[in-house]
Amino acid sequence: MSAVIPSGTGQIVPSRGKLRRAVSRGNLVIGGLLIGLIGAIALLSLVWTPLPPGKLNIVQKLKPPLAQGLLGTDHLGRDLASMLMVGAWNSLSIAVLAVTMGAFAGTLIGVTVAARRGWFEAIMMRANDVIFALPPILSAMMLGALLGTGRRTAIIAIAVFMVPVFARVTASAALQVLSRNYVLAARGAGKGGIRITVDHVLPNIANQIIVQVTIQLGLAILTEAGLSFLGLGMAPPAPTWGRMLADAQTYLGRAPWLAILPGLAIALTVLGFNMLGDGLRDLLDPREKGR
Repeated sequence: MSAVIPSGTGQIVPSRGKLRRAVSRGNLVIGGLLIGLIGAIALLSLVWTPLPPGKLNIVQKLKPPLAQGLLGTDHLGRDLASMLMVGAWNSLSIAVLAVTMGAFAGTLIGVTVAARRGWFEAIMMRANDVIFALPPILSAMMLGALLGTGRRTAIIAIAVFMVPVFARVTASAALQVLSRNYVLAARGAGKGGIRITVDHVLPNIANQIIVQVTIQLGLAILTEAGLSFLGLGMAPPAPTWGRMLADAQTYLGRAPWLAILPGLAIALTVLGFNMLGDGLRDLLDPREKGR
């Protein structure tokens, strides 16, 4: 006998129904497959690449796909397939670390603002407005002047930009939960603010945070590519998709694949995260459970 869960409309829905609903949503399936494939390639690059990504072979420079290796070579004769694989790991690892840091700090601020309100809410929200007004590129430039360019600077710049996004989402969702009758009953039973946050607020807003994380990962990939394009990301010779695009500018007429391949990798990754986020939002929306 299968387990059952109550739906939002009072009906009883089999627990395996969520899996069927997930499979029936094309954007969730396609997004999951894209991100799964790119993630697998990134992990594979840690143990194997067709050639060392930093190996120079000037004699074989600017070779088109299949003429030298699977995807050709760049202006220094480096294997493009190997560089794209390692670039996938570098881009994804920076994005995941930055969004994780931003989500943790933003969620902490959001639930605290919802619980405290008053002057604390005013100060934190105004601080978030100031941070949100500074684009991550500008933040990276200021951090680069203090810390120097590199992986750490890119992670911190993106993470700082993510904090107000998660703070706003979390505070709004937490305020709705705190107005529910069961929270008022918990307060009447003597539960403190921290206990209520852990027992009632966080479990009820977890779905929204997960969806927001998925969507912001796509934005973080774009931001990291922009930072690398401007030379504010990982230091050479570590390959990143953004730097590959920057290096390809001079050779667009002669070797367009140098820009097409990393650009396609960025586009597919961002598309995958956006589709995955949209699919998760539909799947985790309580209003969809009874349909």
